[in-house]
Amino acid sequence: MKASRIAAAGAVAASAVLAVSAPAFAHVSVQPEGEAAKGGYAVVDFKVPNERDDASTNKVEVNFPTDHPLASVMPQPLDGWSVKVTKTKLAKPLTMHGEKISEAVSKVTWTATGKGIEPGFFQKFPLSVGALPEDTDELVFKAIQTYDNKEVVRWIEPQQEGQEEPENPAPVLTLSEASADGHHRSSGTAKDASDTSTAAPASSTSASSADSSDTTARVLGVVGIVVGAAGVAYGVLAGRRRTEA
Repeated sequence: MKASRIAAAGAVAASAVLAVSAPAFAHVSVQPEGEAAKGGYAVVDFKVPNERDDASTNKVEVNFPTDHPLASVMPQPLDGWSVKVTKTKLAKPLTMHGEKISEAVSKVTWTATGKGIEPGFFQKFPLSVGALPEDTDELVFKAIQTYDNKEVVRWIEPQQEGQEEPENPAPVLTLSEASADGHHRSSGTAKDASDTSTAAPASSTSASSADSSDTTARVLGVVGIVVGAAGVAYGVLAGRRRTEA
């Protein structure tokens, strides 16, 4: 009986570890370089992992929220990628720095001109964005990832409060409050992003093995499997010994 309980406990432990680590596996996400303060400008990175073993990502499309439009979106040049910024007319013009803005960015599309994001790698796509809205705590983007085998993955599912993370969650940018003195803290400005003549292009790919969060998740998953298998094996062996006795 004791051996059976140990085996069961091992199996439960393995399942629990896998359940905890599963959400940590890579999804398309967005994070600011520094912080993204309401009302200010920021440089944000869309991180796109390749989750396939037999195909490369050759196209990434990020759709911008229409309820909180951003008038200024500037991409950073990337080796091995072309970029297209799409703008649309606003139903209600915005006022920024005393000027009326009648259109805003609705989509940014990166297309690989080389190998793209190969299996085992991820890529960061930087953008300077602003001015960030002051009447919301987050911006939800919808991303579409295309592989060279024609497979399309849509990262468009919103996270519902109190529910588990969806299978293909949409990237969410959390906005911070402006500083107490009224100044909008930001990690970048439109002027910084527009000066691309002297900016060094970002690397085309980065090894996913360097991404500590993904590595930790995989290690924990493997450990859980080993613990569960060991418990089951011990239980079977103990049962056989009692039978032989």
